[in-house]
Amino acid sequence: MSKEAAHHHSQAAEHHEHAANHHREAAKHHEAGDHEKAAHHAHSAHGHHLQATHHAEEAAKHHTEAHGSK
Repeated sequence: MSKEAAHHHSQAAEHHEHAANHHREAAKHHEAGDHEKAAHHAHSAHGHHLQATHHAEEAAKHHTEAHGSK
């Protein structure tokens, strides 16, 4: 695997972890009735999901460039 693809896979994983943490916080605040904080964390989770998706797509692109589409 190319260094670029590996980097993007690592970045995707980190963003997924951050998203999961924000989802946990959103759930906690929602249960406590603090919907403003819950919404903030849900929004942040969504942003991390988008970043993770971007990095996953970049990793796939680098893999395809290095090994062809299979």
